[in-house]
Amino acid sequence: MWHTIITSLPAMISAMLQYTIPLAIISFIFGLILAVLTALIKFIQPSENKLIKYPWLVLRAIANFYVWLFRSTPLLVQLFIIFFGLPSAGVQLSPFIAAVIGFSLNTGAYASETIRSALLSVPQDQWDAAFTLNFTTKQTLMKIVLPQAVRIALPPLSNSFIGLVKDTSLASSITILEMFQVSQQITAKNFQPLLMYSLAAFLYAVVCSLLTLLQHYLERRTSKYVKGSEA
Repeated sequence: MWHTIITSLPAMISAMLQYTIPLAIISFIFGLILAVLTALIKFIQPSENKLIKYPWLVLRAIANFYVWLFRSTPLLVQLFIIFFGLPSAGVQLSPFIAAVIGFSLNTGAYASETIRSALLSVPQDQWDAAFTLNFTTKQTLMKIVLPQAVRIALPPLSNSFIGLVKDTSLASSITILEMFQVSQQITAKNFQPLLMYSLAAFLYAVVCSLLTLLQHYLERRTSKYVKGSEA
């Protein structure tokens, strides 16, 4: 058993460093950008100016449809549509690019609701106080509301990232040689599925545990000056 573990670990760790972790980080960055834009579109009230109001309402409708679509369908189905379905429409994507697009769009849909909820949780008094100081809406949002919303959204966003790291195992279904795919290939050679899949689970657990420790550290840092928070 130990010989199998020792000989299998290098290949699995290499796949984790080469595909699993980069795929999660890149997808989360793009997903977070998309989430912020979507949340702001849904959060900010449109101007009464008709030249601005109606295009903004169209954007909001698109944002609502996007969030509904990707929260209402399984991630695996989304990956299959992007990688196996789009070529029939003339769009050919590499496995890694298809995975990044799929994970980013899925993450963006869920994270946008997290960010929007965080923005809504900031008391209206904060807006009123800023306006009495002659802050514009943009200044209030950027300097007062968003910093508070970031602190509130940090725990659920961290959980989303940890979940994304585990979800990268689905990339094996579209031929990416990430860690789980490598464990499947090794299993096909040594016929020890329990050992190999348990080893893969252990490596995922190690990575997610480290990310959980980082999450706790960031929570303490961002809550340092909040009354009643732990030092």
